[in-house]
Order: sequence, then structure tokens, then C-alpha cells
Amino acid sequence: MAFSGQVLDNQVSGERFVFHTHADDSAGEMLEFDLVVDPHGRVPGGHAHPAQRESFQVLAGTMRFRKGLRTVTAGPGDQVVVEPGTFHKFANVGDEPAVVRVRVEPALRMEQLFETVVALAADGRTLPSGMPRPLDLALFMRQFDQEVQAAVAPGLVRAVMTPLAWMGERRGLGRRYRVLPTGAAAWRPTPVRPGAGRTPGTRPGPGRPASSRPGQRFARLARPHSNGPERR
Repeated sequence: MAFSGQVLDNQVSGERFVFHTHADDSAGEMLEFDLVVDPHGRVPGGHAHPAQRESFQVLAGTMRFRKGLRTVTAGPGDQVVVEPGTFHKFANVGDEPAVVRVRVEPALRMEQLFETVVALAADGRTLPSGMPRPLDLALFMRQFDQEVQAAVAPGLVRAVMTPLAWMGERRGLGRRYRVLPTGAAAWRPTPVRPGAGRTPGTRPGPGRPASSRPGQRFARLARPHSNGPERR
């Protein structure tokens, strides 16, 4: 489970997640992290969060957000808020890495969702766009149906995905989800001892898992900024 200071890298989509406040810190009320996006990197696909409010505060770089029918370009100090059920996607449209402070309310299982996406990419289970392969996507959408849905006709998409999820289970692809919590307390991550998993030092060498990368070089970019107006 995620812990404060944990760093996850998605080498396919060009995204880095630096966690600050996780579900257990906030009694499930929110998840807060810095999203570092490579130049011209982007979220793998447009989506909607059925019951979560997501806010993006740009700390560095230039980001372009598609929010419903609107397109918003945001720079340092600007904030973009996406209400529950709103289609959105985003990309770094600059030539330098972009850093965005992201807050998701409530947290639900977003930590596990991000960890799963990064693991799928590391295992070669994604397309070049960063989207999971069809059978993996069906299992992913079934597992995280409270956190993310298709932006259009989610019921129809769910019906189409059901037989694909069955095929994925038959091929053993569902094993990665067996350890994830389900039910009313699904948002609660396994408690982590203070400092557990944190490894001081420099950038890891070959063979060291991406989740242990400290990400200190982004610290100066992650200082809080006052909320600026949303550009239109």
C-alpha cells in the first residue's frame, strides 16, 4: 500500500507519482500526491470518477486539461477542479517536466489503482498508449468500478467488459487483484510503520524497484503555491 514519500514511475505513460497524504492519514477523506509528467506525457485515457472530486494545482510546467467539453491550459499557480462524474484527461504540452499537486476526495482505492497501473506497465501488460491490454483492462475496470468509469455509456462498456474479464480470469490474469481489499472498507490500506519502505540515498541503480525512488529532486518544485484562477 502507498505511504507518504513513496514514488511510483510509469515508464510507458511518462508519469511519476510522489505520495504525500494517503487514505490512512486522512481517515479515507483524501489522497494527495505530486504528479510529475514528462514532456509531452499524458494520462493514458480519458475517464470519469463517479464519486470523487479531483483538483489539480500546477506547480511547474504547462498542462492542458480536457474537462467535459472545455479545454483548459494551466501554468504554475493555476488550479483545475474536476467534479464527480465529469469526463477529463490531461497532458504536459511543454518541453519541460510538469509538476502537478493532485488531491482526490474521498480517497477510496485510488492508491491501489495507481499501483496497479504502474505494475501493469512494468509487466508489459499495456499498449503503447499506456492503456492496459483488453483482458487486463476488463479486470481493472471491474476491480475499480467505484473509482473510474468510461466517460460515455458506462453501463454498456461494463456489459462489453464482462466476458473479457471472464476470459482474463481463465488465463490467470486476475491473480494480481486477489490481495486488494473489497467491500465497505475497501479504501482502508494496510497500516505501514512510520518510515517503512523509505530508502534514503540517491537514484536507484538497476534492479531496484521504482517504488523506492526517493524523488528528492522534485522537492523544490513541490512547495505549496496559492491557488490561482482557472484559465479558460
